[in-house]
Amino acid sequence: MCQHRPRCPSATSCRREAARLVVFHPEQGWGLLCNGVVVFDDTGELLPDGRSVPAYHVLPERAR
Repeated sequence: MCQHRPRCPSATSCRREAARLVVFHPEQGWGLLCNGVVVFDDTGELLPDGRSVPAYHVLPERAR
């Protein structure tokens, strides 16, 4: 799907989020990457094969 040079990471790569954004709908909270991955504002993802990747949240460090 990707026509960029060098090619963007594939949808199965651990770096898949580094692919270029080709469609962006901020009002709806999602974007489509050139590798076919749909990314959501909450950091969740929908892969081209239909699998979903749950959103991840970074927890703040506890005060010491």
